[in-house]
Amino acid sequence: MDQFDSKILMQLQEDAKQNTKQIAAKIGLSITPTYERIKKLERTGIIKSYVAVLDRFKIEKEVIAYCQITLSKHQKTTLDQFEVKMNSFSEIMECHHVSGNFDFLLKVVAGNIIGFHKFITEKLSVVDDIATIHSVFVMKSAKDSGTYAV
Repeated sequence: MDQFDSKILMQLQEDAKQNTKQIAAKIGLSITPTYERIKKLERTGIIKSYVAVLDRFKIEKEVIAYCQITLSKHQKTTLDQFEVKMNSFSEIMECHHVSGNFDFLLKVVAGNIIGFHKFITEKLSVVDDIATIHSVFVMKSAKDSGTYAV
């Protein structure tokens, strides 16, 4: 990956609806090499997919919480089963196995605090092998970017 690939990736992260001609003009390459580089970035899996970034307030997802999960067992099968279960919950946007004082960090979204409470009591807290759940709520986001610096 060189500086042109990095520039292409930054442009696509900024606005994936740009066409190849627009990207080429912004990065200083002609259209054909830009197109070929984009296709190579897709083939190699550097570009995994293209998505729409939604305004969470306009779709009524006003609550974001980070849940710190500690498991009662740390066997591979327990960890694997937990990850599979977390992937089945649409309320969980991210699930990370982490180091430190707890085992997993979940990013959970809900329409309101009642919806969050329902998720915790009816779905998350009944999952086998969860010892503790600690939640912290986002009060305000000073920066909310899904863009990687490349």
